[in-house]
Amino acid sequence: MFAVIKTGGKQYRVAANDVLKIEKVSGEVGDIVEIGQVLAHGEGDNVVIGAPLVEGATVAAEIVEQGKARTVIAFKKRRRQNSRRKIGHRQLLTTVRISEILTGGAKPSKKAAAKAEAKAEDKAAAPLFKAPKGEPDDLTAIKGIGPVAAEQLKEQGITTFAQIAKLSDADVEKIDGAMPFSADQIKDWREQAKDLAKK
Repeated sequence: MFAVIKTGGKQYRVAANDVLKIEKVSGEVGDIVEIGQVLAHGEGDNVVIGAPLVEGATVAAEIVEQGKARTVIAFKKRRRQNSRRKIGHRQLLTTVRISEILTGGAKPSKKAAAKAEAKAEDKAAAPLFKAPKGEPDDLTAIKGIGPVAAEQLKEQGITTFAQIAKLSDADVEKIDGAMPFSADQIKDWREQAKDLAKK
């Protein structure tokens, strides 16, 4: 069975267990969200088309991941006017897995949500990195890291200047996706940490 849904101003043809990226939907990983704008659904030759929506039809989807698309740069320039404008946009995206196509006002089952919630809790409990042995450094010595940020980094296993100095670009992207710090911020900390680690 398939359905045609509309979300974020775009239309998608979906079936059960399809994984797709749509514009941001509020919710935590593992939550079940209902997409109520169903334009059509059917199986084989038996297709119901809405006018414009199919009454009583919804699609239940499980949130797999909250993330961002690649940065899109809009650059405008006027010749001989010394006028330039550069704007970047990074669209927020939600990766969802279609769990059910519901008709006749049916409600989604909560089993998938409970299972995914348990997985999300396990994932949340594990820190991003393994903290090195020995005394932790005072990360607040790095410009831009306050006591709150230092505590958040400590919870994720980041405790020393040497550890921050050795962060790869992939590690920076991992922190950018999981914590409230930008990649540029973390790269700046990495440069400062290289000097502090030598002392």
